[in-house]
Amino acid sequence: MIKLYDFNKDHIEEAQKIALINYNEERSAVTELPPIDTTPSLEPFADNGLGVAAFDDEGMLGFLCCHEPWEKAFNSIAKGTFSPIHAHGAVQKKRDHIYKRLYQAAAEKWIGNGITCHAIGLYTHDTLTNNAFFSCEFGLRCIDAIRSLTSLNCKPCTEGISFGELAKKDVHKIREMRRLLSLHLSESPCFMRSTPEDFQKWISRAESRDSRVFIATHNEEPVAFMEVKDNGENFITETRGMKNICGAFCLPEYRGKLISQGLLDFIISRLKDEGYKLLGVDFESFNPTASGFWLKYFTAYTSSVIRKIN
Repeated sequence: MIKLYDFNKDHIEEAQKIALINYNEERSAVTELPPIDTTPSLEPFADNGLGVAAFDDEGMLGFLCCHEPWEKAFNSIAKGTFSPIHAHGAVQKKRDHIYKRLYQAAAEKWIGNGITCHAIGLYTHDTLTNNAFFSCEFGLRCIDAIRSLTSLNCKPCTEGISFGELAKKDVHKIREMRRLLSLHLSESPCFMRSTPEDFQKWISRAESRDSRVFIATHNEEPVAFMEVKDNGENFITETRGMKNICGAFCLPEYRGKLISQGLLDFIISRLKDEGYKLLGVDFESFNPTASGFWLKYFTAYTSSVIRKIN
């Protein structure tokens, strides 16, 4: 019989053991994932009072925690929260049933705190857990993927195309492509619309953040870019020896000419020469352009799902 409790500090040690087991299950399916000794601390989740833990007579069966809520989650008017991949876990036996019970108890808390947008990061190859949340009205939204720094061995692209890295003082040169990317994300089927004011705030953050911008040029004019930084959307992306793509765009008239593939190959070669071993990327699953490109060259390992309650 499952017994449910508020998640507290006494649960942390057992919970982290389960989280590590769940990670290693995904690692057996995605061999590029790096070995780790432990998952990040669960102390913040024990303090916010929004988590739950499930037990039977033999010990912990699972746990489900989340971050402090924030307003206007995912471009909505709702208050939302997110449970990252290390903030929940369950034993394998009857895992789908355990997660349904955990979510039932957690969702009651979250709704009681006015949190109506629920997002949870899941491991892609954990079919039982994914199905459990899909049956609770969740839908796929974001994907994290990874690859080793092996060459794509792609064919040469259009004559006159060259690749390079922008100096920090020159990142403004891709501002128009960033605007076009924002416009693309606002259209069907993404509908990630932003106001001109929101876009200006985003541009200011993007151009000032600690990242590297690689570009493809034609006649010395940028026609595609990919932006790379140290960390991404989960703790795995902070692994030593890993870099992460956080933005990319190619002008429509230059698509289908292997330019993005060539740029990615250039980045892989450059990072490999610098001693890096892994490259990650995250993208919206409902963006067909992004999904169609990245999943050709990267292996998905997380599938973040979301539910919005009216």
